[in-house]
Amino acid sequence: MLAEDSVLLREGLIGLLDRFGHEVVAAVGDTEALVAMAGAHAPDIVVTDVRMPPGFQDEGLHAAVRLREQRPTLPVLVLSQYVQRTYASELLDSGDGSGVGYLLKDRVGQVEEFMDALHKVADGGTVVDPEVVRQLLRHRRDPLQHLTPREREVLALIAEGRSNGAIARELVVSEAAVGKHIGSIFTKLNLPPTDESHRRVLAVLTYLRD
Repeated sequence: MLAEDSVLLREGLIGLLDRFGHEVVAAVGDTEALVAMAGAHAPDIVVTDVRMPPGFQDEGLHAAVRLREQRPTLPVLVLSQYVQRTYASELLDSGDGSGVGYLLKDRVGQVEEFMDALHKVADGGTVVDPEVVRQLLRHRRDPLQHLTPREREVLALIAEGRSNGAIARELVVSEAAVGKHIGSIFTKLNLPPTDESHRRVLAVLTYLRD
C-alpha cells in the first residue's frame, strides 16, 4: 500500500513497484485514507510519505506509528525529504523494531537501493537511511557513555545495516575484532543473551532513541 500526497510521485512509485512485480492494493493521498485502507486491505507492507495533508508536517509518520500500534508486525517504510525526530524514534521503537524503515526520498531515485530496502523491510528487516542515523544521533540521550569511540563507530555501522564483514572492511580490522567490539557493546548496553540479530536491533534502537 502506498501513501503519498504528490500525484506525480505517487504515480511514479506505482509504476516502479509494478515494474518490479509488486501489486499496489491501494494508493492514497492523505493519512485518513491511509489508516482506513490499511485496515481494509491488510497490506504486506505500507510505504508512506512523512508530510501529508492536512498540515503537511508529520502526519504520515504519525499514522505509521498508529498503524504499528494496531498491528505491530505490519512492515512500514517511511519516505521523507527531511528527518522528523519526534516520531522517527517512536517508529523505529515500535513492535520489536523489526519490519520498519526510514529513508530519505533521494533514495527513491536510486532504484536498486530503494527496492532492496523495500524487500528487507517486507521481510522483517530494519533499514535506516545513514543520514537519518546521523541526525538522530546528534539529539540522542546518552545511554552510550561507557562505549569507546571504536565501539560507537561499530554501532553506527550496525545502525546502517552493515554486516560484520562489511564493518571489518570499512574499519580495516578483522571480523574477530568486530565480533569482540559487538560483544562488548551488548554487555555495556545490558542486552540479555538471546538471538544475536534481535540484540543488534535492540542495540540500534538504543542508539537511535531520542
